[in-house]
Amino acid sequence: MMAALVFTGEGPVVVLTRYESLDNPGLIEQLHRKGIDKFIAFEIPIGLARRRYGRHFDTVVTDVHETDEIRLLDWMGSRAFKLFSFKELGRPFFYEPAEAEAAVAGKVPA
Repeated sequence: MMAALVFTGEGPVVVLTRYESLDNPGLIEQLHRKGIDKFIAFEIPIGLARRRYGRHFDTVVTDVHETDEIRLLDWMGSRAFKLFSFKELGRPFFYEPAEAEAAVAGKVPA
């Protein structure tokens, strides 16, 4: 299991996932299904996420209504952003769909 702080166009969220890396195509697809198409993500050490969220972490992990691929741990952006120091996070991973890159290059009408 991995935890990640994901910065989206709507603000930061914290997710839990069974995928082991932020660049995993399965994780990117799951984020896309939740409406997150462009993002910057940082891995959070799983033990740190567990300590910061306490019982809420355990509740989310055992929630039968969530999928095993991705679980939303924190949707309140201001809280998610304040809970972790940048020093505690892994290296940033940047993702945007190919269409966005092409639009910037002037290849696709915006």
